[in-house]
Amino acid sequence: MSKDLVLVGRIGAAHGVRGEVRLISFMLEPAAIARRGALVDQSRKRSFEIAALRLIKANVFVAQFKGISTRTAAETLANTDLYLARKDLPAPGLEEFYYADLIGLSVETLSGAAIGRVAAVVNYGGGDILQIELRDGAELLLPFTRNTVPLVDIAAGRIAIDPPTEGSDDSQGQEHLG
Repeated sequence: MSKDLVLVGRIGAAHGVRGEVRLISFMLEPAAIARRGALVDQSRKRSFEIAALRLIKANVFVAQFKGISTRTAAETLANTDLYLARKDLPAPGLEEFYYADLIGLSVETLSGAAIGRVAAVVNYGGGDILQIELRDGAELLLPFTRNTVPLVDIAAGRIAIDPPTEGSDDSQGQEHLG
């Protein structure tokens, strides 16, 4: 994916018969997704402008997009990822970053041993997870917490990990990093 686009939301299933959809916002302030203007898909071939938005829970909304007025049209949008141009978003502050900045960073242990690279940051409902492609091609999934990922150095192009051991409690590091 291009580094000049930042994933900010995902269209879910159609909602009702008038073209509404469920919309998941990945923005720090979820409702801000409606104030950023037109959103695009990854190919940049389709543009989406939110006409109406109502909160269901936390970061999940029912949204109406301009030009989408039937359930059939809404159904074609399911699972579409929505992006904004990085230039249209505020610059990250000190010790802040966009998750898109993590993709491709090298991953090493605290002692400096090379492990692999960040392939993705995912969230299946239980918190953010780093998907790491190991040097041998295998995959490692780690909770993205301060305990597990104590160092993120975007400028140096690396992160350092301290993987939890079996049976360890990582609950004190559950806050999100980005």
